[in-house]
This record gives sequence, C-alpha cells and structure tokens, in this order.
Amino acid sequence: MTKLDSLRDLLLRAVPALRTNPETLSIFVDRGRVAARAGASLSFEYRYTANLVAQDFAGSPDQIVVPLLAWIARHQPELLAKPNGEPIAFEAELLDADTTDLSLTIELSERVIVETLADGARRITHLADDADIADRFDGLSGVNLWQLYLDNELAAASPQQPPR
Repeated sequence: MTKLDSLRDLLLRAVPALRTNPETLSIFVDRGRVAARAGASLSFEYRYTANLVAQDFAGSPDQIVVPLLAWIARHQPELLAKPNGEPIAFEAELLDADTTDLSLTIELSERVIVETLADGARRITHLADDADIADRFDGLSGVNLWQLYLDNELAAASPQQPPR
C-alpha cells in the first residue's frame, strides 16, 4: 500500500523526534477491505484504517497532527470535508511528565487499476490521490499546507517568515 509508505516518509521527515528515533513509529492496517465490482475489469480499491503509533513520544501531539493534516489534504482530501470535521481519531497513554504513547487512526483508500495488455500480461497501477486541490486554511495567508510542511520543509519557520 503506497499511501502508508508516503505517510511514514512524511512523518520521519517532518517530526524531529521521529526522525531521530524512527523505530518508535509503527504503522498498522486495521479493518482492511478490498472493494471491487463484477465486470470486465479487475480494478479495485483498498479501504482500510491506518493506525499510526508513536511510542515514548517526547513532544507535543501538534508536531504529528499538523503535518498529518497537510498529508491528508493532499492524499485523502475528502476526510477534511467530513460532516463531523474529524479526519483523525486518536488515543494517548501519558507515560510520565515527558512522554506519551500516541495512536492516531485515519480512514484511507487506494485505487488500483488493473489492465490486461495485448500479450496477456497485467499492468497494475496505483492511482495517485494528490490532485491539485485547495488545501488552504484561514489564518495561513493562503499558503498551501503541502508547501509549508513537505515540499519546502519549513516546519520550523516562524509565522513572520513568508514561505520561499
């Protein structure tokens, strides 16, 4: 599942504590399903709950949630349009004054196109969900969250500094 690789890469780049200790980040798939319809095509969709666990995390949950929201805006934007406005669920175990085990869950889907080629071989393509959508939020001066946290790696930029 390509989205999970993308998500792991993002968190290891954007969250200093996870970058320093990548072994503290685990990602699981819960309640995975394959959606398919009868017909000439074998194309399908993976649907699953991704469970991200940061163990012994010594930082604010904000350090994980903000880049995760930027990732969702690009790769699973319909979650931001949910009627309840809750794209992420979480649980936390406060281990001591400085560390927490943090578990975040998000509902993901991945579309897969299966084509039969002229020679009978099959080509399997995972479709990208990163359409150029407006992932802009009030209060950020129209700055694209993907720019802030991923492309330009400006996670530590102060609000007074405009993005490059």
